[in-house]
Amino acid sequence: MQNNLRVVTLDGPAGVGKTTLAKRVAQELSIAYLDTGAMFRIFGWKFGEAAPSMSETELEEHIAQYSFSLSGIGFDSVLSVNGTPVGDEIRTEEVAALASSVAQLPVVREALKRVQREIGAQTSLVAEGRDMGSVVFPTAKHKFFLDATAEERGARRFKQLQEMGKPADLDLIIKQIKERDEQDRNRAVAPLVAAEDAHIIDTTELDIDGVFDAIMSYFE
Repeated sequence: MQNNLRVVTLDGPAGVGKTTLAKRVAQELSIAYLDTGAMFRIFGWKFGEAAPSMSETELEEHIAQYSFSLSGIGFDSVLSVNGTPVGDEIRTEEVAALASSVAQLPVVREALKRVQREIGAQTSLVAEGRDMGSVVFPTAKHKFFLDATAEERGARRFKQLQEMGKPADLDLIIKQIKERDEQDRNRAVAPLVAAEDAHIIDTTELDIDGVFDAIMSYFE
């Protein structure tokens, strides 16, 4: 499946810092960074609230209209859809909720799993998501699962939004994170769970540097 290429998986719930760390690990290893959550966000953004009510045939027809490609290394990795780099339009809380909704649809997960494996067969990468180690790349040599309390993750997201100059409600963010956790951990298809052979790192009491050092220690 992976043609002896290096695939590193980095899974965990929303707001645990996966994106920053996955990019940094990819940069350190000089390989690409694949944001699989962005793929679900794109479908959530494009299909909207209508997705769950679509038939499998309708969904397959919609999905077939999109092709993904990955270029660059580390922080300079670029995920493109139909040749256009993915932008900040998918980085809203509303789109995150839609993404979590479409992620429960088996036809969407199957389609994206196929695409992610194809990309992983073409280039070495750090794959960040919810089920990279448990489902998409089960034979990956290096698997990591990051976790932290919902309150800590909410506080991080709150700070991030404030720094971006965006309105933020801490209580609402924590509530949304708990709802997404519930949805992601209990869905019938590919629930959020650490792979049996994943290195589990609790990031609640660690800063980004601490988590990065913990991850990189496994490569030494």
